[in-house]
Amino acid sequence: MSRRSNVPNGIAKETKEAASEPREDKQRRLLSEDTGHFSMVRAFHLADLITLGNGFCGVMSVFSSMRYCLGSSSDYSNLWAALAFMPFGLFFDFMDGKVARWRKKSSLMGAQLDSLADLISFGVSPAACAFAIGLRTPVDHLLLTFFVLAGLSRLARFNVTADSVPHDESGKAKYFEGTPIPTSLGMAAFMSVWVAKDWVLDNVPLGVWAKGTALEMHPIVLMFVLHGCLMVSKTIHIPKP
Repeated sequence: MSRRSNVPNGIAKETKEAASEPREDKQRRLLSEDTGHFSMVRAFHLADLITLGNGFCGVMSVFSSMRYCLGSSSDYSNLWAALAFMPFGLFFDFMDGKVARWRKKSSLMGAQLDSLADLISFGVSPAACAFAIGLRTPVDHLLLTFFVLAGLSRLARFNVTADSVPHDESGKAKYFEGTPIPTSLGMAAFMSVWVAKDWVLDNVPLGVWAKGTALEMHPIVLMFVLHGCLMVSKTIHIPKP
């Protein structure tokens, strides 16, 4: 979950400019200037580059799930890779906030990058891994899509309401509304157990409901539906660490 957007007016200011010049966000200025094709790279803060590491882990997890689908169903190496990239994404998600606060350089761009990377690493990649493991019926797809869209909505709500929830003396929000999207790593842990016990494809836990009909589904997919509902809840408040 983004920890980098809880700053006054949503934009953290850079070091003071000369007294005769108005203060402005350096990153926003660099992004608005027409200075070449790769000028955006100069606008990145160190924390932004760490956030890209989170996004990298999410994309690699998705690709690893796809590679499993293309290879031998008995070779779980790509499944393990898909599952392993997710906690590495959490490491980068944790570190970008630490670095932003340490360097006192946060920005709207950093907050948006953080949310987009979280969506890939903790929304799309768990759903892709579940598909690779065996949740492959049309109803499974629909319910996994609900999970991803719930995560997307939860992140969008956080970006909009970050400044309106109660804050402590340091300016950090006191709690999350709904479960943070990185808690999907709990489901990744469950899927790791399935892979370790060879509960994949035809051996997915709890079997299949309505087999051979248009409503065929794996009931275990409801775990993703429940998690999606918890993420978009307004009444669940999770204290921030």
